[in-house]
Amino acid sequence: MSLWFEHLEGQLLLLIQDLRCEPLSAVLVPLTRLGEYGGIWIAGSLVMLCFRRTRRAGVAGLVALLIGQVVNNQLLKNLICRARPFTQIQGLWTLVEAPTDYSFPSGHSCAAFAAAVAWRQTLDIRWLKILLLIAAVLMALSRLYVGVHYPTDVLGGATVGSLIAVLVCRTLEWLERSRRGTLPPEAE
Repeated sequence: MSLWFEHLEGQLLLLIQDLRCEPLSAVLVPLTRLGEYGGIWIAGSLVMLCFRRTRRAGVAGLVALLIGQVVNNQLLKNLICRARPFTQIQGLWTLVEAPTDYSFPSGHSCAAFAAAVAWRQTLDIRWLKILLLIAAVLMALSRLYVGVHYPTDVLGGATVGSLIAVLVCRTLEWLERSRRGTLPPEAE
């Protein structure tokens, strides 16, 4: 990445740091902690498994989260090896314990969007779809607010999570259709 773009991202993070205040911190710091290890998203998927109407969404969410963990956190982070912003930007400090893994792509953002997009694709409850996407966006933004990710880390994680969720949902649909014998002849 070019130096001027990295500088721009650093300046944006310092600007966000200047906007920190107690009311925002009271919401965004606990929210970012709920996203540790995909916890809130795993819990949401497990709850959805308990109800017939949301079971498919729970399965899709768990599968997307698992694949997202492997692709995002095990593969991409270790291939790209981007340092965390608080280790590179003078004057940037974190509001949470400093993560020790690499920065790009954001695991919290990947998990949030993997679950939210999988749920959005499989649920028929409109208000819940909207609420879940808002929660995913807030989770991603919380990572900037607490100072542990660059903006492109968050965008990268959201993109990886969203793509995985779409692929998981399409695969699950294909499996359901093939099990029912409703695939078009050219797909068999």
